[in-house]
Amino acid sequence: MKQLLQGRVAIVTGAGGGLGRAHALELARHGARVLINDLAGAHAGQGARAVADEIRAAGGEAQVHLGDVTRAEDMQAMAAQALAAWGRIDILVNNAGILRDKSFAKMSLEDFRLVLDVHVMGAANATHAVWPTMQAQGHGRIVMTTSSSGLYGNFGQANYGAAKMALVGLMQTLALEGAKYDIRVNSLAPTAATGMTHGILPPDALERLAPEKVSPALIPLCVDDAPTRMILLAGAGSFEAAHITMTRGIHLADTATAGEQLCARLAEVSDRDDETVPGSGFEQYRSEVGKAAAEASD
Repeated sequence: MKQLLQGRVAIVTGAGGGLGRAHALELARHGARVLINDLAGAHAGQGARAVADEIRAAGGEAQVHLGDVTRAEDMQAMAAQALAAWGRIDILVNNAGILRDKSFAKMSLEDFRLVLDVHVMGAANATHAVWPTMQAQGHGRIVMTTSSSGLYGNFGQANYGAAKMALVGLMQTLALEGAKYDIRVNSLAPTAATGMTHGILPPDALERLAPEKVSPALIPLCVDDAPTRMILLAGAGSFEAAHITMTRGIHLADTATAGEQLCARLAEVSDRDDETVPGSGFEQYRSEVGKAAAEASD
C-alpha cells in the first residue's frame, strides 16, 4: 500500500476509542506519526495508551497526550508535545465529542452549553494551538467533525446539531484565512457505531457502521492535494458530499409590497435551478447588489 502520509505528523483528539481510535490507526497506516489525545479520566488514559501500542506494534510512531479539549492550556501543551517529539504538526483531526440528547423542551441549558464547549470550543482550542505552527511551515490539514444532525437536523439533538453546524462555519472561515499558508480545512460527517451511538441504532445497523469504514475518508482530506472547504460524509463504506448552496432567487424593488410578494413567490426563491456554492459570504452581498443594480438599469 502506498503510504500517502509518510513523514507527516498528525494529532487526533478524543482518540482513546471509537472513531478517534480508528482515525489514529488509519493515519498511522498511511505513514503518519500520530499524537493520540484523550481525557485522563478514571482509567488514566488506558484507551489512548492502547491505541499508541497498536500503532507501535505495527511499526509506526505514536505518542499519548492526556488533556481536555475544553482547556486551552491543555491544547497548547498538546501542540508543544508534538513539536518537541517530531518538529512539526501537519494534520489535526478535531474528533473529541460528547452527547447529551434530549428534546429541547427537556434539555437543561447546562447540557446545551457543555456540548457546545466540547465540540466547538474544543475544536477552536485545538486549532488555535496548532495554527501558528502550520502558518510558519506553510502547510496544514485540519478536519472538523461535523454531523448530519447539524447539516439536516435530528430530533433530540438541538445542542449537538447546533455545535456540529457551528464547526462547518468555523471550517468555512478558517479555510479562507489559511489559504495563503496552504492550510486546508475540511469537515467530515461520520456515521459510525461508537460509544456515543450505543443504544440509538439497531444491532444490524451497528454492525455495518464500524468506525473503520469511516476513517478512510480522512486520507483525501489530509494529503498534499487535499481539497479545502469540503464536507465529506462517510459511513458503512459509503461516501457522499454535502454543499451549502445559494439559489438564484428574485429581486423585489418595491419594499412597500415586498413582504406580500415574497409570500406569493417563495417557491421561486427556493427553486434550486442554477443554484451556486458561494466562495465566501461576500458573494451574497455581491449577488444582491448586482440584482438591484440590474433592476435599476432596466
